[in-house]
Amino acid sequence: MERYICIHGHFYQPPRENPWLEEIEVQDSAHPYHDWNKRITAECYATNSKSRILDGQKRIEQIVNNYAKISFNFGPTLLSWMEKEAHDVYGAILEADKESRLNFSDHGSAIAQAYNHVIMPLASAQDKYTQILWGIRDLGYPGL
Repeated sequence: MERYICIHGHFYQPPRENPWLEEIEVQDSAHPYHDWNKRITAECYATNSKSRILDGQKRIEQIVNNYAKISFNFGPTLLSWMEKEAHDVYGAILEADKESRLNFSDHGSAIAQAYNHVIMPLASAQDKYTQILWGIRDLGYPGL
């Protein structure tokens, strides 16, 4: 009997910019990094874009972009920050979606997220429509 598993990664960070400065200030709890976006990107998002598969002797056998193997979504505040501040990771995420199209019948692993991380069942019909439209556009389908 064949068995399958679907893993979905929901990646979201709230906006961390000081609204007066429009920059992220030093977050001491993220030490040794400047802020939590940088720390989580270095320790989680970046490492998932180049995960090491080891052989029996703990030597690197293969490097895999995990995002190409799972279903995932990134919140727009995090993804727009990555585009500016972690361009290599941002590029790896976009590349993973392209690569996954080869593996999954021409549909990518990336899924649009409601734009503002609202609780969709509680939103009005107009807000649901707007959230979905903005999420799809943020994912990169401006014609919709």
